[in-house]
Amino acid sequence: QVQLVESGGGLVQPGGSLRLSCAASRSIFSRNAMGWYRQAPGQQRELVAGISTGRSTNYAHSVKGRFTISRDNAKNTVYLQMNNLRPEDTAVYYCNVLPVKGDYWGQGTQVTVSS
Repeated sequence: QVQLVESGGGLVQPGGSLRLSCAASRSIFSRNAMGWYRQAPGQQRELVAGISTGRSTNYAHSVKGRFTISRDNAKNTVYLQMNNLRPEDTAVYYCNVLPVKGDYWGQGTQVTVSS
């Protein structure tokens, strides 16, 4: 059974930091690249960062140099360290396999960047 549980979001001031976590079911985590996605109000969901099973990473231009994705294969968990946050980073953040397969998504975690 596919399971994705995101956590770590919250309210932070511009310039602040947050670390998101996503616990995934072992059946999907060990065999797939993983990604962090986000969806702001009124906008389409977008890929923010991805990490392969071999830990190669890639980032959207808007977050490069500020966000860092990592994975702990022993814990079936993927992380997103977000530094120097901006108001435009406000969104619900989700993790999923990369590329996405099917329609399943977790509940996401809300990140709000505001003074």
